[in-house]
Amino acid sequence: MLPFDILEYQRRIHLTKIKMEEKGIDVLLISDPANMNYLTGYDAWSFYVHQMVAIIIDEPQPIWLGRYQDASGAKAKTWIYDENVIAYPDYYVHSETHHPMDFIGEILTQIGQGRRSIGLEMDHYYFTAKAFDRLKKALPNATFKDGDLLVNNVRLIKSDQEIDYMKKAAMIADQAMFHGVESIRAGVRECDTAAKIYYHMVSGTDEFGGDYPSIVPLLPSGKNTGIPHLTWTDRKFDEGDSVIVELAGCYKRYHVPLARTVSIGAPSPNLERLAPIVVEGVNEVLEAAKPGLTCGELEEVWRKSIGRYGIEKEARLGYSVGLGYPPDWGEHTASIRKGDATVLQPNMTFHLIPALWFENYGIEISETLRITDQGCETFTKYPRELTVKHPFIIHQHGGEIS
Repeated sequence: MLPFDILEYQRRIHLTKIKMEEKGIDVLLISDPANMNYLTGYDAWSFYVHQMVAIIIDEPQPIWLGRYQDASGAKAKTWIYDENVIAYPDYYVHSETHHPMDFIGEILTQIGQGRRSIGLEMDHYYFTAKAFDRLKKALPNATFKDGDLLVNNVRLIKSDQEIDYMKKAAMIADQAMFHGVESIRAGVRECDTAAKIYYHMVSGTDEFGGDYPSIVPLLPSGKNTGIPHLTWTDRKFDEGDSVIVELAGCYKRYHVPLARTVSIGAPSPNLERLAPIVVEGVNEVLEAAKPGLTCGELEEVWRKSIGRYGIEKEARLGYSVGLGYPPDWGEHTASIRKGDATVLQPNMTFHLIPALWFENYGIEISETLRITDQGCETFTKYPRELTVKHPFIIHQHGGEIS
């Protein structure tokens, strides 16, 4: 069953074609699996091989182009006609002589699209330099244009149903954070906390299950909390450690990220000083966020807030978030950073992550928010504070906590 009504997919195609027309693109070749999902409903772990969705400006139906063994999945998981699912044989996969772009170029030529203006997602993980080179050779009479982020920008404003999916993802995020934080004790391994988080991200609630998130749980501890984007190890937490937990609930591929910082025992003087500064800044940003404000103006609220305490943050404050596939849940469009002129509109959604990293310590207390008609609201309910856990040593027998 498709996650959205066919009319919703057709609305998205219509908006995409408006942007194609503005850029002078006749054929848009989509390689981002999130954009493929957004326009067709396709959802499978097949993005490790080359696949594309072609949107043709004067054709009502998209065309799915991918591996033969994935064609049945494309027919089952999309709203497009079966005859618009076109598959290449397996000898194109990881071959020294053949390449899927040879096949895709040949198909586009056969259906009369070989001399048109073709837009490509030029800055995406799943479209390689070799793929571009082979596609140019396969379509020597085509004109290539940069169609990067074209669909991503259509995705910026969510429908009410997308917001509902994100609300479900938020419930999963809250549960995963609660159980993950509960498991953090001196003597527990980082990997065991990660496993607890994964279990609750996937099992979801009694009413609905969860999906795999686009990013694994991030779980630096001790001195590593000053280093962003570290995952877990088999190191055991120590008394006096701080631990950063960053995760996301995911439902129907829609993400709601959430980050919190935990202190095992009394927090260090640095954490004790930083936590109220971060929370105060987050609260001021949430109070200021409303339609009509730009992303840059929203970031300025945060910059001024922490500036009162002599603190600066080099990285952006947040980014648009929603539908995603590995390796990222961000939409790669609007950022809450200095100079971003994107105007906030109702049903835009952002991960607000005011993380501060220093040489041997750091702190993250994040929220995912939705812009409403009058202001904003957060998706999750987990307490917005530094969590202090009373330390005690536990014993493990055969991997079991006792």
